[in-house]
Amino acid sequence: METALYQAQELVITPNQSSMSSFVKVPAFVEALAEGKHNLGSDQIKVALTNTAPNASHAVLADLTQIAYTNLSARDVTTTTSAQTGGTYKLVLADLTLEAAGGAVAAFRYVYLYNDDAPSDELIGYYDRGSALTLADGETVLIDFDDAGGVLTVV
Repeated sequence: METALYQAQELVITPNQSSMSSFVKVPAFVEALAEGKHNLGSDQIKVALTNTAPNASHAVLADLTQIAYTNLSARDVTTTTSAQTGGTYKLVLADLTLEAAGGAVAAFRYVYLYNDDAPSDELIGYYDRGSALTLADGETVLIDFDDAGGVLTVV
């Protein structure tokens, strides 16, 4: 049984986004990007699952209380494209399917993207499902990243 977390059109960071189901960048990401802590073209991006409500002070993975990942498939995200055209940078990530295997996976509401290769596992942004989700053994959940618009753009 597959449960879709997000629709493709909800994964674009734009200045006018206000929906909580949309991708929300972590405020500290902008500074970390400007200070060279991220190389989004080659660094390993991962997802972190949590019930910790977002807070403007969250900057690194250690700021979150993650769920136990027992019985959950790999959380590595594949970067499809990291490039700029005409002065606009776009990061495109391959969709990720998470699967519970060998037992249930703890409930989570927020799906964070973070840079596993950055000095302190800097956070990039998050999605809010709106309510907690528990995966039973054998269930999957699809994180459907936006192939056309990218997960984030920098202009």
